[in-house]
Amino acid sequence: MDDGDGLAAAFETQRGHLHAVAYRMLGSLSDADDAVQETWLRLVRSEPAEIRNLGGWLTTVLGRVCLDMLRTRQSRREDPFDVHLPDPVVSAAPRTGPEEQAVTADSVGLALLVVLDTLSPAERLAFVLHDVFAVPFDEVATILDRTPAAAKQLASRARRRVRGAEPSGRVDSRRHRRVVDAFLAAAREGDLDGLLAVLDPEVVLRADAGSGPLGPSQLVHGAPAVAQQALRFASLAVHARPVLVNGVPGLLGVRDGTPFSLLSVAVRGDVIVEIDILADPERLARLDLAGLTAR
Repeated sequence: MDDGDGLAAAFETQRGHLHAVAYRMLGSLSDADDAVQETWLRLVRSEPAEIRNLGGWLTTVLGRVCLDMLRTRQSRREDPFDVHLPDPVVSAAPRTGPEEQAVTADSVGLALLVVLDTLSPAERLAFVLHDVFAVPFDEVATILDRTPAAAKQLASRARRRVRGAEPSGRVDSRRHRRVVDAFLAAAREGDLDGLLAVLDPEVVLRADAGSGPLGPSQLVHGAPAVAQQALRFASLAVHARPVLVNGVPGLLGVRDGTPFSLLSVAVRGDVIVEIDILADPERLARLDLAGLTAR
């Protein structure tokens, strides 16, 4: 492999893939950026001429970087029961039309990222690399410093935890949007029955408010409690506008040009099974929301 400009150009062809892996591994856009940058620095410090498969080498190095970051994060986490949502990827909602009938989300849904956060670092790496990116267990085992059989077992254990976290494959965006719109309309009108009609009886609401005015962060279970929570903030629902959150329809709350909340839902059939709300002003300010806050 060539040095200098050739090496940088070759790395750039892999950057998108590496960032996608790191985001799924870490659930943080800034941490994913850091992991990709560290992978680049390790490439520069290596012997590029000896690398035969750049993509495989970079994925291995990135996996080790992410594994170290996850282990450090786990050791520093003071309250494992605190509500902390992964970083969302937000984009403008497309106009209603045939192209909106089905959306393939390039970035994994928040509901799945929340579940991935409950896995051990080794389980998360084995699942993400093998099940999401089809990395062979022999290579996963090398990163984990375990046998292929052990890596396979880790992925299997993670798979059982992840199963059912969100629908797989293509998302019926128009159907999803209808459910979100029905939820929003019921919240705006203070319609308790309308809210209960679109909520699964076992729905879970997670609200990560940080130190913001909509705090404290909370975890709410069950349709009646979630519906009552939605009614409490009915006055804020008038400020919601449609966006895509990790590829599926969601809502961005904007007041006086400043975002104050971001809502993502997981839908099964015609009801909402999970609601994730990011209302931490500091984290919202760091998201790329340019063009989404102006009328």
